[in-house]
Amino acid sequence: MSGAPGPGPEQRLGAGRERTGASFPAMRAAKRPRSIVAGPYGHPFHPVAVTIPIGAWTSSLVFDLLGLAADDPAAFAAGSRLLIAIGLVGAVVASVLGLLDMSRIERRTPAHRTALAHLAINTTAIVLFTLGLLVRLVDAGRIPLVAFGLSLVAAAGLSVSGWLGGKLSYRWGVRVADEQTQREGFETA
Repeated sequence: MSGAPGPGPEQRLGAGRERTGASFPAMRAAKRPRSIVAGPYGHPFHPVAVTIPIGAWTSSLVFDLLGLAADDPAAFAAGSRLLIAIGLVGAVVASVLGLLDMSRIERRTPAHRTALAHLAINTTAIVLFTLGLLVRLVDAGRIPLVAFGLSLVAAAGLSVSGWLGGKLSYRWGVRVADEQTQREGFETA
């Protein structure tokens, strides 16, 4: 087994050939919105919308920790339930926007497989937070350890999913403006 690296992008594509949107129509299509609802070109709404569930669910974990340490956890338990519910509503909105973006990615590509994994992990997190909320509603006066555990597992999954979402945007440029458009921001007058 040789320790030499495999061929780089230049060798795989042929000498002198660049990877551009013009030579990859599927990549160019993934940069364009399916609908104005998904956000205009170069400004997708999905990354903005995900801050609502991520922020609400992260805050609910803080409330859980405070409630677990408090003598009277009822207020923290109520706050955590409310934050989880806000996160679930936000997740539905973010999911619709994410599905619009995903619909622009050509199937059978690494980007599409990554988007499917991102979707599966996020769906699992939504299910776990929903189950945790139901457990919390049954035992409303405190922070049930089962519900807290479900939240921790869901939050860990969201970390992985966020990394995958970043890979879609920052590595493969899904819904990111093409390089020519980006160059306009760096031209000197």
